[in-house]
Formats: sequence, structure tokens, C-alpha cells
Amino acid sequence: MPTNEKEINCSLFDKLELVERIRREANRGGLDAVLEQLDIEEAAINRKLYQKPPLTNA
Repeated sequence: MPTNEKEINCSLFDKLELVERIRREANRGGLDAVLEQLDIEEAAINRKLYQKPPLTNA
């Protein structure tokens, strides 16, 4: 979980970028393209969440 303002901002910018990518796909290719993009984004998020070694030593 973010512990300072810089980390929170980075997290929010990442989420904004995700929304922009999905919106672009929705406008460009319809529902199938959106679902495909969501699969790609989910995989990317999971890679970050479960990476080895972890980002922090908790």
C-alpha cells in the first residue's frame, strides 16, 4: 500500500493510464477488443502484484 504522496500519485497515474487504454480500445474496436484489452491489463497488474522479489520488504 502506498505510504507517501509520491507513491499514491504514481498509483493514481497508473490507474488513469489504464482507463485511457481501455477507453481507446472501446472507441476503436467494440466490445471484443475491450474484453481482450482487459485480459491484457489484468495479467500486467497480476505480474506487478505477485512479482518476485516483492517491491518492499514487509
